[in-house]
Amino acid sequence: MSAQLDQLTAQAANDPDSLETKEWLDALEAVIENEGTDRAHYLMERLVDLARRRGAHIPFSSNTAYVNTIPAHLEAHCPGNLEYEERLRSWMRWNAMAMVVKANRADGDLGGHISSFASLANMLGIGFNHFWKAPSDNHGGDLLYIQGHSSPGIYARAFLEGRISEEQMLNFRREVDGKGLSSYPHPKLMPDFWQFPTVSMGLGPLMAIYQARFLKYLHARGIADTEARKVWVFCGDGEMDEPESMGAIGMAARERLDNLVMVVNCNLQRLDGPVRGNGKIIQELEADFRGAGWNVVKVVWGPGWDTLLSKDKDGILQRVMMETVDGEYQNYKAKDGAYVRKHFFGKHPELLKMVANMSDDDIWRLTRGGHDPHKIYAAFKNAQENKGTPTVLLVKTVKGFGMGKSGEARNTAHQTKKLDDEAIREMRDRFNIPIPDDKLAEIPFFKPSDDAPEMKYLHERRQALGGYLPQRRQKSDETLIVPPLSSFKAVLEPTAAGREISSTQSYVRVITSLLKDASLGQRIVPILVDESRTFGMEGLFRQIGIFNQQGQLYEPVDKDQVMYYREDKAGQILQEGINEAGGMSSWIAAATSYSSNNRTMIPFYTFYSMFGMQRVGDLVWLAGDIRARGFLMGGTAGRTTLNGEGLQHEDGHSHIIAATVPNCLPYDPTFGHEVAVIIHDGLRRMVEQQEDVFYYITIMNENYEQPGLTPGTEEGILKGMYLLQPGGEAQNRVQLIGCGTILRESIFAAELLKNDWNVAADVWSAPSLTLLARDGQDCERWNMVNPEAEQRVPYVTQLMQNTSGPIVATTDYMRLFAEQIRGFMPKDRTYKVLGTDGFGRSDSRVKLREFFEVNRYYITVAALRSLADEGKIAMSVVAQAIAKYGIDPNKPNPVTQ
Repeated sequence: MSAQLDQLTAQAANDPDSLETKEWLDALEAVIENEGTDRAHYLMERLVDLARRRGAHIPFSSNTAYVNTIPAHLEAHCPGNLEYEERLRSWMRWNAMAMVVKANRADGDLGGHISSFASLANMLGIGFNHFWKAPSDNHGGDLLYIQGHSSPGIYARAFLEGRISEEQMLNFRREVDGKGLSSYPHPKLMPDFWQFPTVSMGLGPLMAIYQARFLKYLHARGIADTEARKVWVFCGDGEMDEPESMGAIGMAARERLDNLVMVVNCNLQRLDGPVRGNGKIIQELEADFRGAGWNVVKVVWGPGWDTLLSKDKDGILQRVMMETVDGEYQNYKAKDGAYVRKHFFGKHPELLKMVANMSDDDIWRLTRGGHDPHKIYAAFKNAQENKGTPTVLLVKTVKGFGMGKSGEARNTAHQTKKLDDEAIREMRDRFNIPIPDDKLAEIPFFKPSDDAPEMKYLHERRQALGGYLPQRRQKSDETLIVPPLSSFKAVLEPTAAGREISSTQSYVRVITSLLKDASLGQRIVPILVDESRTFGMEGLFRQIGIFNQQGQLYEPVDKDQVMYYREDKAGQILQEGINEAGGMSSWIAAATSYSSNNRTMIPFYTFYSMFGMQRVGDLVWLAGDIRARGFLMGGTAGRTTLNGEGLQHEDGHSHIIAATVPNCLPYDPTFGHEVAVIIHDGLRRMVEQQEDVFYYITIMNENYEQPGLTPGTEEGILKGMYLLQPGGEAQNRVQLIGCGTILRESIFAAELLKNDWNVAADVWSAPSLTLLARDGQDCERWNMVNPEAEQRVPYVTQLMQNTSGPIVATTDYMRLFAEQIRGFMPKDRTYKVLGTDGFGRSDSRVKLREFFEVNRYYITVAALRSLADEGKIAMSVVAQAIAKYGIDPNKPNPVTQ
């Protein structure tokens, strides 16, 4: 007998007054029987409270016994035709297996997963047949975040439904020719099928939480009726170790997201081995979620265990269940009934007596709760009807259920994608698949005729729930009118003499104008992460309010101020606190609302640029996959603009990261009019044309005069570059390219070149070096594969080929940023790049630009050196400039500092 059992037994034996204990327990039983569990709970809470107030030390525990949360006599039984459902489920198991195995017999490198769906099949079947509603005229549709590795089973279901062809099944993971199926849920690749990418572990749970809150937001603001809709998210127990999986569960409880159901598939295994071999993952997760305030429903044991538990008068079975660790449970399902009898029931003589009349096969058929339709249905129904709190279902299953010795409950289950003929035969026999022996080697898909009763039932169930899932809406039915560019007049005109503002202030003026717009105003979703005052956006607090389902239950300390902190049940701002991952998840929910809710929303997520792309890069990549539409606004951007903050805050590479996402359109504008033109273009493309792109726009908090929009430069702003300031006439000439605040250093350098060295400098504003590079790459590719067609000329080449002199590009980012366009400079032209490679540090902007060698003096020297390299001036002139501007030639390279 284990030490834990010894301790529990000793406690019972040391009861100083067992009769009194029995009287208390009998009294509690009477209350439960006559007045119900709620009354019993109330009395227990009062007793514990009294004991604590009288000084008793009663440790808190958020765990319950290792049994099903819903007792057998309180279970809601599944109303479906379980015989049909079992057959359908078996056919789906077979077809999912056949799809993966066929793919890997043809090409052994394609991969695929069988075991995850094998453990989830019952849960997915109950959900699809009885709970999950598709979008219809009277229901917006439930939202499903499906465990990514179970995608073969979802395809197998859609195949039976007739939504996926056999040709597609045969081309699983063969997508290049346009006939295949994506490996995992990817809306980018299957835009009418998958809604949410989930296979980057942890992002599904995080996104689902903020999606559920966004549904509440839409409902509270009267934009969409979402009251009857649910968000269901499936994740693995191993996935819960990802910080993103658990990081927002407190928020879900605080926000009372009773429209959220998280289903954790507790098959006790991750990719390499047990999730908690020496512990109990279900108990661990129960404590976490119950402690956070969730409704926790455990589905641990199948119906065969109910009979045994009813005989467990002394609680010995429950004690053994509790003391057995997950590594042992995994082992039981990898072995057989005889092994379970010896190693589980053999832990106590009374348990051996309990199963004495059961055969080894009977013991083996004692299933886990996640493989019983009635247990699952009861848990799903509880989640569906629960009010006031989010629900988590902790469902115990067997990984690779039905795969037999080839994978069932084995550490290799996740990687198993090639089954031998014997394993395939065993699976056919276990699930009664009507495939003859002589066809087994072909591993044919099985699909009965459309008039088979099971097939009729399959379609009837989905029709009763509004249609088929998963499905994805590609375009919103709404038509919203974008205001003309002239509506941003306040930032299109030059600032008054002596008046200086930042590009961030210009952005705030654009937002303010949009909020007043009759068509778009209510669809603007400002998202902030506790830096509103940094960006000068605190004025929005009072103007449109911060969304909070409880409203504002207190008087804010700054109520006497014009811009006081106002929370409101119908507030428009989503204030996420110090939480970039949450802000990005809210942005994704809003940026895909056109698809998820048939409501076009326009999110502006404003954040420290250093804490955007770098911190939530995985979510940014996902935003591209999910076809998000919206604006990401990187504030205080650039390595040298955020003076004083130092290494962790100064961003010199967010544009490098943004460039990796193909449908992200990145801009680093300098002036307010450029910000306005870019945002207006985004509205036109994403709202009017419903194009699946999103914008990353960096803005700065450095104040300077604004020149205003020169008519005719709009196209150049959007394409990535335009001539801002011609340089006049001189014997020698250079071209200076810049963006962000460093463009102004190029402007000042042009003055130095003219006044000190008689060199004319044309100054080019390049709001998007990345778009210039993409255009150049596109032209280069076209020319390579179309050698006899008219050759295309990149836009930046067209601009530069009619100029003369060396070209110097300077940015507030790593040199790699401007290096993107080197290959598209006209032939035989010198191209020099300056950038801010290295770690940031605290100091003034002037000192930082000197340190990183991107100020006006270094730009001037770079231009002169380029002229000297071309033989236009003597090297001595460069040396004179270095001395004149006080540049230390022995200064260490900033990259090394």
